[in-house]
Amino acid sequence: MKKLLFAIALGAFTLPGVAHAECGKVSLAEMNWASASFITKVTEFLMTQGYGCDVTLVPSATTTAITSLAENNEPDVVPELWINSAPLYTKLEAEGKVRKATNVISDGGIENWWVPDYLVEEHPELATIDGVLANPALVGGKFHNCPDGWGCRIANDNLVKAFAFEKHGMEVFNHGSGETLSAAMASAYENKEPFFGYMYGPTAVLGRYNMVSVDMGPHDADIHACNQTVDCKSPAKSAYPAAPVLTVVTADFAESNQEIFDLVSKISFTSKGLSQLLAWQADNGASSEEAAVHFLTENKSTWENWVNDAAREKLSALFD
Repeated sequence: MKKLLFAIALGAFTLPGVAHAECGKVSLAEMNWASASFITKVTEFLMTQGYGCDVTLVPSATTTAITSLAENNEPDVVPELWINSAPLYTKLEAEGKVRKATNVISDGGIENWWVPDYLVEEHPELATIDGVLANPALVGGKFHNCPDGWGCRIANDNLVKAFAFEKHGMEVFNHGSGETLSAAMASAYENKEPFFGYMYGPTAVLGRYNMVSVDMGPHDADIHACNQTVDCKSPAKSAYPAAPVLTVVTADFAESNQEIFDLVSKISFTSKGLSQLLAWQADNGASSEEAAVHFLTENKSTWENWVNDAAREKLSALFD
């Protein structure tokens, strides 16, 4: 059974009787980080096998996804859009071009700068950004930054200026991917080495290791809004806010395909639940497709409440 499910999840074939015509074509964004990829694979599976959709996955990231929505009115569905890193979303929603389907992370996401707990236990001053910048050598003299294309990269680049990293001797290392950023944190923690860098949650790495969020001072909404823009004229100090994380659809798609809008409006996870799933994926060396199948296999009572009666009947051929 699991081999069959893996084959379906990997796109090897579609079950007999599940034609790609019932809901038509759907473009579905797949963001370039683990939790978003997992959510996309779950969504794709349910759309394809339950509703007969012809799904095209669109590789994306926060800034590219929101720009594409603004300029091209696509993809149709964008899971895990962190709107505090995509200020253009508010404008598009006000104009009626996009619609919120759901808070796909029901209790929100977290963004922060982090140091390992063992460093803070030995040097309590590292729990604050002032303490970190006064003692750069204690955290390795390096800030691990977001990959290019992530919304946090813009905010971090402005915050680096606001906190005068160069003046304090703090080097900035820009990671090429979320995987290398997570690997750097994991390697440092397992070897009890210095580390200072950005990470968002839910992620497997935050679920597995005891990292301490660095106190960056108060959050200022106006300052943060400026920090999120490439052309911010006056970058200033502000902590990250709690992050609403949405599944967003184009207004045209919501109106033309109510069944799929209803589906994606119900697909939601807690931050803790996602972190546990991502830890399982990492521990088992599983792909996002395999993690999706693991979730669907082990949580039938959850996703059965997401789909309609007809889809539930079709999916029973796989899971009963």
